[in-house]
Amino acid sequence: MTAILFNEMTVCDGWDTHSRNFQALEGELLPMLDQGLSALLEDLHERGLLGRTLVVVMGEFGRTPRINKDAGRDHWGLCQSVLLAGGGIQGGRVHGSSDRIGPYPSTDPVDPADVHATIYHCLGLDPEQVMYDHLRRPFPLSSGRPLAALV
Repeated sequence: MTAILFNEMTVCDGWDTHSRNFQALEGELLPMLDQGLSALLEDLHERGLLGRTLVVVMGEFGRTPRINKDAGRDHWGLCQSVLLAGGGIQGGRVHGSSDRIGPYPSTDPVDPADVHATIYHCLGLDPEQVMYDHLRRPFPLSSGRPLAALV
């Protein structure tokens, strides 16, 4: 794991912010994401490629709404944020929200399988397409449904 040194007292170990969450986000992580993501989206748009390029920004879980003893936030699977852009996604949309302090979905909850199905749909794949494993057992590509409000 690469550590980024802010000063003699603070170290950022990437996006796994179990400690020094706010310092890491403000000092390093969010400025890098903002600069890189905005440059990517702008470049894709200027080249006429955004409509056929799907950009996905997500992790495998959210973060606890409560701050831990190390000024960090731990893993939380019940509510998280996902950013989808280009590739058939309608821009400027917000789908769903959390409750007041963020631990649980409040409006329009989305199952991770629905995110997968939306990505497959944008890539031109039928999420219900059946795939077969090495034992010839059938499995759908996704058990979710594309988010109609976004595509």
